Amino acid sequence: MELAQDKLDLIEKIVKSNKKFLNNEDLYEDFFNETCKRSLAMVNVITSDAALEPYLKKIATTSIISVLKDTGRLRRTKDGYSPIVEVSLDSKDYSQIEISYNNFLVEQSPEDIVIHQDILSKIATYVHKANEEEPEKQYLQIYKLRYQNGMTQNEISEELGLSQSEVSKRLFKLMKKIKQSLV
Repeated sequence: MELAQDKLDLIEKIVKSNKKFLNNEDLYEDFFNETCKRSLAMVNVITSDAALEPYLKKIATTSIISVLKDTGRLRRTKDGYSPIVEVSLDSKDYSQIEISYNNFLVEQSPEDIVIHQDILSKIATYVHKANEEEPEKQYLQIYKLRYQNGMTQNEISEELGLSQSEVSKRLFKLMKKIKQSLV
């Protein structure tokens, strides 16, 4: 079964007018072919163009979404479908790029576990040492609230009666001391 030229022209017009076609013009043939394939059974049954056009618009939209998902340009999220943003390496401003990571379990080797425990032990030693050198800075308490209890800087500042900027400065200074000690 073949589609008549007027039906092919209508499908072409509908595909090109779909808002998801914009910025995906290179996939036109895939969009067109998928729409034709999905609509083949009904196109020759529906005789009225007025009735056919809304049907084809829905078919085109689902076809385009399918092709975009298959090509990795679109992914399903909680809020529906969202485009996957491609970033040019020539771009100068990387500050607006949003990066998301999926959590996955990676099994660690026994050597990795020992190294990880050794590093954590050294960090704990350095935090205690920094706290002993400057007890008024409350490094140990700030470290525990931030990294063990998962509190934000604002929450820590309320807990300890310090300004948020002071908590930030102390965390920065503590991390700097730890980095210097690990090198």
